[in-house]
Amino acid sequence: MKDLFKNLKYTYNYIKNQKKDLAVYIFVEILSVICSLLLPILSAKIIINLSLGNFKEIIEFALIIFVIQMLYNVIHFFESKSMQKIFRETLYKMQKDVSNEILRLDNETLDKNGSGVFIQRMTNDTSRISDFINDLISLMSGFVARIGIFGAIFIINKKAFVFSLFYVIVLYLVDDIRTKKYIEKDKVFRKEKEKISSFIGEIVRGARDIKMLNAEESFKEELNKKVYKYNQKAYEMSIPTRIYNFIGGTIRDIFDLSLIVMLVILIKENEITIASALVINNYVTRIGDISYYLGRLLESSKDFNLSASRIYSLLEGNEFTKEKFGNKHIDKVNGTFEFKNVNFKYDKNYVLKNMSFKIKENETVAFVGKSGVGKSTVFSLLCKMYEANSGKILIDNININELDKDSIRGNMTIISQNPYIFNLSIKDNLKLVKSNVTDKEIKKACKIACLDDFIMTLPKKYNTIVGEGGVTLSGGQKQRLAIARALLQETEIILFDEATSALDNETQKQIQEAINNMKGTYTILIIAHRLSTIINSDKILVMDDGKIVAEGKHNELLKKCKAYKELYNSEIKK
Repeated sequence: MKDLFKNLKYTYNYIKNQKKDLAVYIFVEILSVICSLLLPILSAKIIINLSLGNFKEIIEFALIIFVIQMLYNVIHFFESKSMQKIFRETLYKMQKDVSNEILRLDNETLDKNGSGVFIQRMTNDTSRISDFINDLISLMSGFVARIGIFGAIFIINKKAFVFSLFYVIVLYLVDDIRTKKYIEKDKVFRKEKEKISSFIGEIVRGARDIKMLNAEESFKEELNKKVYKYNQKAYEMSIPTRIYNFIGGTIRDIFDLSLIVMLVILIKENEITIASALVINNYVTRIGDISYYLGRLLESSKDFNLSASRIYSLLEGNEFTKEKFGNKHIDKVNGTFEFKNVNFKYDKNYVLKNMSFKIKENETVAFVGKSGVGKSTVFSLLCKMYEANSGKILIDNININELDKDSIRGNMTIISQNPYIFNLSIKDNLKLVKSNVTDKEIKKACKIACLDDFIMTLPKKYNTIVGEGGVTLSGGQKQRLAIARALLQETEIILFDEATSALDNETQKQIQEAINNMKGTYTILIIAHRLSTIINSDKILVMDDGKIVAEGKHNELLKKCKAYKELYNSEIKK
């Protein structure tokens, strides 16, 4: 119960700023309560007139009740409309906050948890919380108004109680039909829900590239647009639901009127006593709501508490670890790096062991070694995708743990071996890293990356949608798109993580030429299996078993480093 009130208080923070819609909702809710108070009084008038045999007055009061019930349905229609606006805005704000927190999760957390965990919390759990906001007030109001009815019938007349029980069962079956109709409508809404879930899945799967590109803000903006559209569809889906509830309520009111007429006929024909008619009229027509309100209230409370706990543990709890950065900011780094006795492990296995090296600004440095020796891990630590277990990593002689996120990722670009390409057009994939980029800049970057000629052969050229993960592109085309995307960032540090491994020899030569053109202007770090791509580097670091075992230029290493010579000779044989 303590957690329930805590979650309710937290959820209220998402609602309290919607004063206009709250005012409308409270006003129509007051009218609804007034109608609820008038109906029992008018029902009592019918009971009195039944006992007196004033059949004309009975019909008159029954018609008045019918009119009030019709008015109540209209009030409920607008009540539902105002609540749907609150629902839509609350859901939008909550999902926006959750999406922002997903991008703040550290990579170890993302590695250990499947993307479905975050997708469900983003879509399903937030929706259930917003549903509960709507359900709570209406269910409590209805439940309080009818709580004593069932017990009263049992005390007054056991046969009436049995009849009431039968009536509840019948209403349940009718409500089951309503539920089936709702599910049919819900299928349309779920298609829109699947679209946003797909995009959120891409964000979770591509979180590393988003962070490396320092493009969180662009993705937040894109996601916020999609979330807004999704909630617009959810709001539109609620319109036929409200209309159906309005019609359903009208049918129920007609049943109430028909019941009164039937009781009058039965009394006239002496098939039922007036006392029994009083009980049936006063209570039975509302008894079916008891099971509905109580069941829904308990179900909604439990469902809300579970969903809220899952959401708020992501937003403010300790269930998932968030990335941590310092407060020191550098607008533009010089580009010097240093590792001092750095150790790092995945789970229990150390990948880097007491590693130390230093890189000067505007140097072109290559890391070589067999697969699994920790080359890519060096890049991940430089970008602070992971934190070292011990030792220090310095950028411009400042400990990386003291720097804020923009100082690190805003000053370096990484082109990975398997870049994630998003389900957008080629142009939009490039604009994600620089929203104000011009078409001229895009074309220039694509030419340097040897991609422009291919793009111009496509029917929609730069507006071509490439599919989730860039499925319509070849491996080499995806890497060239990633290179163009990185070039648009214009950072002082560029990291190539085997970025030319999937390219053919001719394209590799062109990319190598582009890298050579950047030498001396940027700090360039290259991981490469193809040693032919790094022989002109200012310095080559040879790695083995998580350590630097040799460093120097290409010709020097051929003479003094056996491991490097073996790598080079094995490539020549290929």
